[in-house]
Amino acid sequence: MATHPADPAPGPDGPVPAGRRSGTTVAWAVAGSLTALLLLCAASLSIGAGEVGPGGALDYLLNRDGARADSRLALVVGDLRLPRTLTAVLVGAALGVAGCLLQAVTRNPLAETGLLGVNAGASLGVVAGIALLGFDSGYAYLVCAFTGAVVASGLVLLIAGRTGGGSPMRLMLAGSALGATFGGLTSVIVVNSAETYDRFRFWVLGSLAGVEGYGEVGRLLPVVAVGFLVAALVVRPLSALALGDDLARSLGHRPQLVRLTVAGSVTLLTAAAVALAGPISFLGLLAGFLARAVAGTRLPARLALAGLVGAAVLTLSDIAARVVSRPYEAPVSVIVALLGAPVLIGIVRSRLLASMGMTDPAGDERREGGPGPVSRLLARLPSRPSRPSRPARPKRPGRDAATVVLRGGPFSLLVGRRPALAALGLAALGLLAVVISAYAGQSDLGVSRTFQAVLGQGDRFDVLLVQKFRLGRITAGLVAGAALGLAGCLTQTLARNRLATPELLGVNDGATAAVLFSVTVSATGTFGAWWAGPLGALVAVLLVTAVSGGLGQRGYRVLVVGLAMSALASAVTQVIISRRSLNSASSLYVWTSGSLNGRSYSVALPVLAGLCVLVPLALVAARHLAVLRFDDSTASSLGVGPGRVRVLCMLLAVALAGLAVGICGPVGFVALASPVIASRLAGPLRVPLIGSMLTGAVLVVVADTLGRIVFPGTELPVGVVTTVLGGPFLLWVLLGRSAATRV
Repeated sequence: MATHPADPAPGPDGPVPAGRRSGTTVAWAVAGSLTALLLLCAASLSIGAGEVGPGGALDYLLNRDGARADSRLALVVGDLRLPRTLTAVLVGAALGVAGCLLQAVTRNPLAETGLLGVNAGASLGVVAGIALLGFDSGYAYLVCAFTGAVVASGLVLLIAGRTGGGSPMRLMLAGSALGATFGGLTSVIVVNSAETYDRFRFWVLGSLAGVEGYGEVGRLLPVVAVGFLVAALVVRPLSALALGDDLARSLGHRPQLVRLTVAGSVTLLTAAAVALAGPISFLGLLAGFLARAVAGTRLPARLALAGLVGAAVLTLSDIAARVVSRPYEAPVSVIVALLGAPVLIGIVRSRLLASMGMTDPAGDERREGGPGPVSRLLARLPSRPSRPSRPARPKRPGRDAATVVLRGGPFSLLVGRRPALAALGLAALGLLAVVISAYAGQSDLGVSRTFQAVLGQGDRFDVLLVQKFRLGRITAGLVAGAALGLAGCLTQTLARNRLATPELLGVNDGATAAVLFSVTVSATGTFGAWWAGPLGALVAVLLVTAVSGGLGQRGYRVLVVGLAMSALASAVTQVIISRRSLNSASSLYVWTSGSLNGRSYSVALPVLAGLCVLVPLALVAARHLAVLRFDDSTASSLGVGPGRVRVLCMLLAVALAGLAVGICGPVGFVALASPVIASRLAGPLRVPLIGSMLTGAVLVVVADTLGRIVFPGTELPVGVVTTVLGGPFLLWVLLGRSAATRV
């Protein structure tokens, strides 16, 4: 039997390759999943707030002794539990099939349905319907969610088609960028309306509690049926597409049309699922990943198994949501993360990952003759390549005609002209941003009064406003931005990928959950819990590295475990916020969006002291980090220990990102954008540590200033501003022709 080109070569004692699963094994897996789903459906009909047990549910289903005439049984089983169970099966199957399709078309086992911007578009649609149109019913939410999801995915397909012919890379990048922008716009509306947030915060967690009767399911059933039909029809061409575009064309298929058709099917399935149950993340990734682990490369079996797994997991999660916190219900998306993350981690730790050909990211590149989709899209930690027989000694970075040697007694310093000019320009831009930020605001001080207040002169109110509030806030923004920029530079240089950020290791979510947990336990404000950020980040990265088996040679393990840990930490955050009062939840939501409101010297100065220790360490490691951009063998020949440098730089990045989250919450896109901008200013041959710090500081201060002045009478969190602007920036950087050749 022919082996798929992307399958790993079988070893004499190794696991069976992913493409060679026996038909019996797959058949038993499908049968077992179907049996488990039927049992879970029976349990779902028997468990609930009412006192109707398995016997009563069975009597109603079989209509024994005229049980359906019993009004109580008809209400509990017929109108509540049965429609809810069918909805869970339908939504879970739709998300599972959509996740499997997306992973197959992108050849990326880590692809998730939210990457097409469907979830973000649905959320924006619901928020717009609540805030702008005054909708307050489940059916209205259904229409708004479906409309927003379809519009968002349509824009993604349009952008990807115009810039790259609908390639998988373009689809996912366009979806991520527009999803971030839509998420920022959603936050813009939510933070300005407490009533909108109160309704939205429960819908966004995902729930099946509002399902009553068959009306909503019946309206979207044709949409889901069309999605399933398209998925079934596209199986054959998609299987051919896995062999390569040229071979698929020779078999009579059109690769671009196939990809766009798959994207349309994923959109229909995911949009209907989000409209019915809210944005349930992580389920599509989990179901598709499990199906691939069991069924290998057999796409029909993978789709069937993914649908069954998705339906079973969501049904089980819905049952658990009813019983874990009686008499209330837990968010079903939180239960999905709590159940699915350990399962995903278990697969990563087992031999199934090796059978999927995912132990060495570089292997994907060697088999396909170039960078693999996952290696290009997701930042991975570099694996140790084979040692060349005679490594060439490269020219040391920085020793060229564009450098200047500064001497002072026995000491000398080699400085590049272009990086120095870029740093001076960024410093001047930062000083200008500080001046404007101190002047700008809701109160009309004027330039002269502002400068007098800075010097401690003039009206006492002006001095208090500028020196205590604005300057303290600006200092916190500068510190947080510098930490984010430096952390992003370290991770991008380590991963050799401009998409790399500390978020991939669960750092941001871990730090956020730790801060919120400390606030809940100690009953203090978030201003006094900044120290929990670095601790949470460190715990998250230690767990990721311990579970994945280390950072060195298991790039896929690190990515998968990082995603699982992020899902768990995000679930903890959602539970904490959902259990707070409206006022407390609103303030915490603003902080989790990234905010400098209320930050002062009491937060900025301790973190600044930490930077005074971490930044010199990063500068010391910069020389070795520059050499590490070559392969490990070359770096070792130059006297650099790759393992030690990786560990040191990763710990520095984690500490810096944790400090930033402790100050202002998870501010998005700064860690990604700062090194990219600094690298373009300083040149591609250097590691722009100083430039990244200055760029991050400028970006955060400018974004905070814009958030304070854009809408009179209200304030946008700095994280919302960076997210809204970060999506177009990501499109500009990563979807341009020049960027496409380097990603």
